[in-house]
Amino acid sequence: MAEKDILALLREELVPAMGCTEPIAVAYAAAVARELLGNLPDLITVRCSGNIIKNVKGVIVPGTGDLKGVDTSAILGCISGNAGKKLEVLSNISQADVEYAKELIASKMCKVELIENEENLYIDVLMTLGDNSSEVVLAGTHTNIIKTVRNGQIVFESEWKKNKMNSENKYSLKDLYDYSNHINISEIQDVLDQQIKDNLLISEEGIKNTYGANIGKTLIQFSNDSIETIARAYAAAGSDARMGGCELPVVINSGSGNQGITVSVPVIKYAEYLNVSKEKLYKALVFSNLVSIYIKTGIGKLSAYCGVVSASCGAVAGVCYLFDDSMEIISKTVTNTLGNISGIICDGAKSSCAAKIATSLEAAFLGRKLALNGNVFREGEGLTGKCIDKTIENIWDLGKIGMKQTDIEILKLMISEGD
Repeated sequence: MAEKDILALLREELVPAMGCTEPIAVAYAAAVARELLGNLPDLITVRCSGNIIKNVKGVIVPGTGDLKGVDTSAILGCISGNAGKKLEVLSNISQADVEYAKELIASKMCKVELIENEENLYIDVLMTLGDNSSEVVLAGTHTNIIKTVRNGQIVFESEWKKNKMNSENKYSLKDLYDYSNHINISEIQDVLDQQIKDNLLISEEGIKNTYGANIGKTLIQFSNDSIETIARAYAAAGSDARMGGCELPVVINSGSGNQGITVSVPVIKYAEYLNVSKEKLYKALVFSNLVSIYIKTGIGKLSAYCGVVSASCGAVAGVCYLFDDSMEIISKTVTNTLGNISGIICDGAKSSCAAKIATSLEAAFLGRKLALNGNVFREGEGLTGKCIDKTIENIWDLGKIGMKQTDIEILKLMISEGD
């Protein structure tokens, strides 16, 4: 994979989003459908995959106070969303918009249906107004519209493209390390500066104020000024705020704000602690982001496999980079982390995501300590392969294939819990 491809991948993956990306994706598709229709519809029907329903159910839509759900997201996207802003589609909603949305929600303007046997990330928004209609289908990634229809006539249609970093590419963890060492930072600095600014700001917001279960604030309370605990606390606090409806944007990774926070904030906090150069911080962030994308890409954007596991691997790989750890230590660190916590499930976006971030980072830092002492989980022990890249391939199969039935059961339990 050439450097230009790495740069393109980072620009594609590291984009700002306001709020949890699944409800925002619903709002984005609805905003596009409203533009196609030209007027406020009589009825909105949202047909979406189980993973969308799972990740929208328990998280507050930003700017609404405490509103949740697919219907909330679709209606707000319809009445006040700015489709041109994509994952910041709801950045300009007003309190009047929220009050109007509440009326439309109560009137049952929006119907939500589960669609099966589609991509894990799949949203189909249909709007009708008398004899007029519009439809928008989004699949694969959170802004990837693959079909638009107006009054039964296809306006646009294409197949969605898979992430450029997939199992067909011949690369390794060491390749990503080498790319990070030699990449021309000036060509990606603007993206990294935004990641540093946005993700640190929302983490500070989570530390200062009350959101969700206050995981970050709790960790700070018992940190004893440990840099490791501070790094975990700030990452968790960013998720506290984001899951709690904070309107600040986050630069995402692998389609997720929680993963974007996890993969960047610990690296930023350690860079401050170690007082390294800005150049070194940038390269550590390139490496941390790429490691996270690498591990997650073979699983897919949404699954039963908790993505903060891969993001924590990336974060501590980035910390290793700051400490000038060898490639051997980095490989052992990631191996130890994956061998420990790859069973963490994703049961939707909600306040406990912050706790999973704290736990995953703790395990990743433990993985590094073990590696520094020469300890690593061996080939044949569980999912550990003959090398780090084979271990990652095993994790791909676990997350994408092995946990498929788990995903179905999680969704069934979550839907029945809401009845």
